[in-house]
Amino acid sequence: MSSLPKLIPAPREIVLRTHGRRHGPITRLVSPGDLGALIKPFVFLDLFDLAAGGGPGFGWHPHSGIATLTVLHTGSLAYEETTGAKGILVEDGVEWMRAGRGVWHTGHPGDEPTRGFQLWLALPEDLESAPNHSRYLSADEVPNAGPARVIVGVHDGVHSPVPAPRGVNYLDVRLAAGESWTYAPPRDHEVLWLALADGALRVPELLERGELAVFEESNEPLVIDAVTASRFVLGSAVKHPHELVLGHYSVHTSRAALAAGEAEIQRIGRQLSAAGLLR
Repeated sequence: MSSLPKLIPAPREIVLRTHGRRHGPITRLVSPGDLGALIKPFVFLDLFDLAAGGGPGFGWHPHSGIATLTVLHTGSLAYEETTGAKGILVEDGVEWMRAGRGVWHTGHPGDEPTRGFQLWLALPEDLESAPNHSRYLSADEVPNAGPARVIVGVHDGVHSPVPAPRGVNYLDVRLAAGESWTYAPPRDHEVLWLALADGALRVPELLERGELAVFEESNEPLVIDAVTASRFVLGSAVKHPHELVLGHYSVHTSRAALAAGEAEIQRIGRQLSAAGLLR
Protein backbone atom coordinates (compact mmCIF):
# COMPACT_ATOMS: atom_id res chain seq x y z
CA MET A 1 0.00 0.00 0.00
CA SER A 2 1.55 3.33 -1.08
CA SER A 3 1.67 6.20 1.37
CA LEU A 4 0.50 9.68 0.51
CA PRO A 5 3.26 12.21 -0.19
CA LYS A 6 4.07 14.55 2.66
CA LEU A 7 2.73 18.05 2.03
CA ILE A 8 5.39 20.73 2.44
CA PRO A 9 4.09 24.28 2.93
CA ALA A 10 5.23 26.85 0.39
CA PRO A 11 7.84 29.26 1.75
CA ARG A 12 6.39 32.39 3.30
CA GLU A 13 7.53 35.19 1.00
CA ILE A 14 9.54 38.21 2.12
CA VAL A 15 7.79 41.41 1.06
CA LEU A 16 10.41 43.83 2.38
CA ARG A 17 13.92 43.65 3.81
CA THR A 18 16.19 46.34 5.20
CA HIS A 19 19.44 46.99 7.06
CA GLY A 20 17.85 50.16 8.46
CA ARG A 21 19.59 53.48 9.06
CA ARG A 22 22.60 53.64 11.33
CA HIS A 23 23.10 56.56 13.70
CA GLY A 24 26.36 55.95 15.60
CA PRO A 25 25.86 52.86 17.78
CA ILE A 26 22.11 52.62 17.00
CA THR A 27 20.51 51.12 13.89
CA ARG A 28 16.90 52.21 13.34
CA LEU A 29 15.16 49.27 11.63
CA VAL A 30 11.52 50.38 12.00
CA SER A 31 9.90 53.78 12.61
CA PRO A 32 6.20 54.63 13.02
CA GLY A 33 6.32 56.75 9.86
CA ASP A 34 7.64 53.95 7.63
CA LEU A 35 7.62 50.20 8.32
CA GLY A 36 5.64 50.67 11.52
CA ALA A 37 2.54 51.30 9.43
CA LEU A 38 3.13 47.97 7.65
CA ILE A 39 3.76 45.76 10.70
CA LYS A 40 1.69 47.55 13.38
CA PRO A 41 1.32 47.05 16.35
CA PHE A 42 5.14 46.79 16.04
CA VAL A 43 5.87 50.44 15.24
CA PHE A 44 9.53 50.97 16.13
CA LEU A 45 12.63 48.80 16.43
CA ASP A 46 16.21 49.80 17.23
CA LEU A 47 19.25 47.51 17.35
CA PHE A 48 21.74 49.18 19.70
CA ASP A 49 25.40 48.23 20.01
CA LEU A 50 27.09 50.41 22.60
CA ALA A 51 30.83 50.25 23.27
CA ALA A 52 32.15 49.74 26.79
CA GLY A 53 31.53 52.94 28.71
CA GLY A 54 29.52 53.97 25.64
CA GLY A 55 28.68 57.57 26.41
CA PRO A 56 25.67 59.18 28.09
CA GLY A 57 23.11 56.68 26.86
CA PHE A 58 19.45 57.58 26.50
CA GLY A 59 18.66 60.80 28.36
CA TRP A 60 15.28 61.68 29.87
CA HIS A 61 12.57 61.47 27.20
CA PRO A 62 8.79 60.91 27.18
CA HIS A 63 6.30 58.43 25.68
CA SER A 64 2.55 58.00 25.54
CA GLY A 65 0.19 55.58 23.80
CA ILE A 66 2.80 52.82 23.45
CA ALA A 67 4.67 50.17 25.40
CA THR A 68 8.46 49.90 25.14
CA LEU A 69 10.26 46.56 25.28
CA THR A 70 14.01 46.27 25.69
CA VAL A 71 15.68 42.87 25.22
CA LEU A 72 19.29 43.00 26.38
CA HIS A 73 21.65 40.50 24.72
CA THR A 74 24.89 41.63 26.37
CA GLY A 75 26.01 44.19 28.92
CA SER A 76 23.83 46.21 31.29
CA LEU A 77 21.60 49.29 31.38
CA ALA A 78 20.77 51.44 34.37
CA TYR A 79 17.16 52.64 34.06
CA GLU A 80 14.90 55.14 35.83
CA GLU A 81 11.26 56.15 35.24
CA THR A 82 8.98 58.89 36.51
CA THR A 83 6.83 56.01 37.83
CA GLY A 84 9.51 55.54 40.51
CA ALA A 85 10.94 52.37 38.96
CA LYS A 86 14.74 52.34 39.07
CA GLY A 87 17.41 49.66 38.75
CA ILE A 88 19.88 47.88 36.47
CA LEU A 89 18.90 45.59 33.61
CA VAL A 90 21.58 42.94 33.02
CA GLU A 91 22.40 40.48 30.24
CA ASP A 92 19.34 38.62 28.88
CA GLY A 93 17.06 40.83 30.96
CA VAL A 94 13.80 42.31 29.62
CA GLU A 95 12.23 45.73 30.19
CA TRP A 96 8.49 46.24 29.67
CA MET A 97 7.11 49.75 30.16
CA ARG A 98 3.52 50.58 29.26
CA ALA A 99 3.61 54.33 28.86
CA GLY A 100 -0.16 54.66 28.51
CA ARG A 101 -1.25 58.25 29.18
CA GLY A 102 2.33 59.44 29.65
CA VAL A 103 5.69 58.73 31.29
CA TRP A 104 9.35 59.80 31.05
CA HIS A 105 12.35 57.49 31.38
CA THR A 106 16.12 57.37 30.94
CA GLY A 107 18.79 54.69 30.54
CA HIS A 108 22.59 54.52 30.70
CA PRO A 109 24.90 51.66 29.65
CA GLY A 110 27.41 50.10 32.03
CA ASP A 111 31.15 49.67 31.60
CA GLU A 112 30.90 46.68 29.23
CA PRO A 113 29.73 46.41 25.60
CA THR A 114 25.94 46.59 25.62
CA ARG A 115 23.82 45.19 22.80
CA GLY A 116 20.14 44.50 22.30
CA PHE A 117 16.84 45.58 20.76
CA GLN A 118 14.30 48.19 21.77
CA LEU A 119 10.78 47.75 20.42
CA TRP A 120 7.66 49.93 20.62
CA LEU A 121 4.18 48.41 20.58
CA ALA A 122 1.18 50.55 19.65
CA LEU A 123 -1.40 50.00 22.38
CA PRO A 124 -5.09 49.25 21.78
CA GLU A 125 -7.68 51.97 22.41
CA ASP A 126 -8.51 50.72 25.91
CA LEU A 127 -4.87 50.93 27.05
CA GLU A 128 -3.36 53.88 25.14
CA SER A 129 -4.48 56.33 27.85
CA ALA A 130 -4.42 53.92 30.80
CA PRO A 131 -2.15 54.39 33.83
CA ASN A 132 1.47 53.49 33.14
CA HIS A 133 2.88 50.17 34.30
CA SER A 134 6.32 48.55 34.08
CA ARG A 135 7.82 45.12 34.62
CA TYR A 136 11.51 44.20 34.58
CA LEU A 137 12.56 40.56 34.19
CA SER A 138 15.90 38.91 34.93
CA ALA A 139 17.14 36.21 32.56
CA ASP A 140 15.80 33.36 34.70
CA GLU A 141 12.30 34.90 34.77
CA VAL A 142 11.95 34.69 30.97
CA PRO A 143 10.46 31.29 29.98
CA ASN A 144 11.81 29.16 27.14
CA ALA A 145 10.00 27.16 24.47
CA GLY A 146 12.75 25.19 22.70
CA PRO A 147 15.28 27.67 21.26
CA ALA A 148 12.91 30.61 21.79
CA ARG A 149 12.63 32.84 24.85
CA VAL A 150 9.00 33.96 25.10
CA ILE A 151 9.29 37.70 25.72
CA VAL A 152 5.63 38.50 25.03
CA GLY A 153 2.61 36.32 24.36
CA VAL A 154 2.23 32.53 24.16
CA HIS A 155 4.32 30.06 22.15
CA ASP A 156 4.12 26.26 22.26
CA GLY A 157 1.97 26.52 25.38
CA VAL A 158 4.55 28.69 27.18
CA HIS A 159 3.22 32.02 28.52
CA SER A 160 5.29 35.16 29.04
CA PRO A 161 4.87 36.90 32.43
CA VAL A 162 4.92 40.29 30.65
CA PRO A 163 1.42 41.85 30.92
CA ALA A 164 1.17 42.77 27.24
CA PRO A 165 -2.07 43.10 25.24
CA ARG A 166 -3.44 39.92 23.70
CA GLY A 167 -2.74 39.07 20.11
CA VAL A 168 1.01 39.75 20.16
CA ASN A 169 3.99 37.36 20.26
CA TYR A 170 7.61 38.49 20.58
CA LEU A 171 10.36 35.87 20.75
CA ASP A 172 14.14 35.99 21.25
CA VAL A 173 15.66 32.97 19.47
CA ARG A 174 19.09 31.32 19.37
CA LEU A 175 19.94 28.64 16.77
CA ALA A 176 23.15 26.66 16.38
CA ALA A 177 24.82 26.40 12.97
CA GLY A 178 22.88 23.91 10.85
CA GLU A 179 19.85 23.92 13.15
CA SER A 180 16.36 24.25 11.67
CA TRP A 181 13.34 25.70 13.49
CA THR A 182 9.76 26.30 12.41
CA TYR A 183 7.63 29.08 13.84
CA ALA A 184 3.90 28.33 13.61
CA PRO A 185 2.06 31.55 14.51
CA PRO A 186 -1.38 31.59 16.13
CA ARG A 187 -4.10 31.36 13.48
CA ASP A 188 -5.12 35.01 13.77
CA HIS A 189 -1.55 36.39 13.62
CA GLU A 190 -1.04 37.63 10.06
CA VAL A 191 1.74 40.14 10.78
CA LEU A 192 5.20 38.52 10.90
CA TRP A 193 8.75 39.90 10.86
CA LEU A 194 12.25 38.87 11.94
CA ALA A 195 15.35 40.91 12.84
CA LEU A 196 18.77 39.22 12.92
CA ALA A 197 21.24 40.41 15.55
CA ASP A 198 24.00 37.89 14.78
CA GLY A 199 24.69 35.10 12.30
CA ALA A 200 23.06 34.19 8.98
CA LEU A 201 19.72 32.50 8.25
CA ARG A 202 17.84 31.04 5.30
CA VAL A 203 14.07 31.62 5.20
CA PRO A 204 14.72 30.34 2.40
CA GLU A 205 16.29 33.61 1.19
CA LEU A 206 19.57 34.39 2.91
CA LEU A 207 19.34 36.95 5.72
CA GLU A 208 22.46 38.65 7.04
CA ARG A 209 23.50 40.08 10.39
CA GLY A 210 21.68 43.31 11.19
CA GLU A 211 18.90 42.74 8.65
CA LEU A 212 15.13 42.86 9.16
CA ALA A 213 12.66 40.93 6.97
CA VAL A 214 8.90 41.48 6.77
CA PHE A 215 6.89 38.49 5.54
CA GLU A 216 3.67 38.37 3.57
CA GLU A 217 0.50 38.56 5.64
CA SER A 218 -0.88 35.05 6.20
CA ASN A 219 -1.01 32.49 9.01
CA GLU A 220 1.41 30.07 7.36
CA PRO A 221 4.41 28.77 9.34
CA LEU A 222 7.92 30.08 8.78
CA VAL A 223 10.79 27.60 8.35
CA ILE A 224 14.15 29.03 9.48
CA ASP A 225 17.54 27.37 8.83
CA ALA A 226 20.65 28.69 10.58
CA VAL A 227 23.64 28.94 8.22
CA THR A 228 25.83 29.95 11.16
CA ALA A 229 25.14 30.30 14.88
CA SER A 230 22.44 32.97 14.98
CA ARG A 231 20.38 35.08 17.34
CA PHE A 232 17.30 37.00 16.28
CA VAL A 233 14.01 38.46 17.48
CA LEU A 234 10.72 37.61 15.82
CA GLY A 235 7.32 39.25 16.14
CA SER A 236 3.86 38.12 15.06
CA ALA A 237 0.49 39.70 15.82
CA VAL A 238 -3.08 40.45 14.97
CA LYS A 239 -2.78 43.62 12.91
CA HIS A 240 -3.45 46.86 14.81
CA PRO A 241 -6.78 48.12 13.35
CA HIS A 242 -6.21 51.88 13.68
CA GLU A 243 -4.32 54.45 11.68
CA LEU A 244 -1.24 55.63 13.54
CA VAL A 245 -1.54 59.17 14.92
CA LEU A 246 2.01 60.28 15.66
CA GLY A 247 3.69 62.63 18.11
CA HIS A 248 7.46 62.95 18.51
CA TYR A 249 7.70 60.11 21.06
CA SER A 250 4.07 58.98 21.03
CA VAL A 251 1.72 56.84 18.95
CA HIS A 252 -2.06 56.98 19.44
CA THR A 253 -5.27 55.94 17.68
CA SER A 254 -6.82 59.43 17.54
CA ARG A 255 -5.87 63.10 17.68
CA ALA A 256 -7.80 63.50 20.93
CA ALA A 257 -5.85 60.70 22.60
CA LEU A 258 -2.56 62.15 21.30
CA ALA A 259 -3.45 65.62 22.65
CA ALA A 260 -4.22 64.15 26.08
CA GLY A 261 -0.96 62.17 26.07
CA GLU A 262 1.11 65.19 25.06
CA ALA A 263 -0.54 67.30 27.79
CA GLU A 264 0.44 64.69 30.41
CA ILE A 265 3.97 64.50 29.01
CA GLN A 266 4.31 68.29 29.28
CA ARG A 267 3.02 68.25 32.86
CA ILE A 268 5.61 65.63 33.90
CA GLY A 269 8.30 67.48 31.95
CA ARG A 270 7.68 70.64 33.98
CA GLN A 271 8.19 68.62 37.15
CA LEU A 272 11.49 67.21 35.85
CA SER A 273 12.65 70.70 34.87
CA ALA A 274 11.78 72.07 38.29
CA ALA A 275 13.85 69.25 39.82
CA GLY A 276 16.81 70.17 37.58
CA LEU A 277 16.78 66.86 35.68
CA LEU A 278 16.22 68.32 32.20
CA ARG A 279 18.91 70.39 30.52
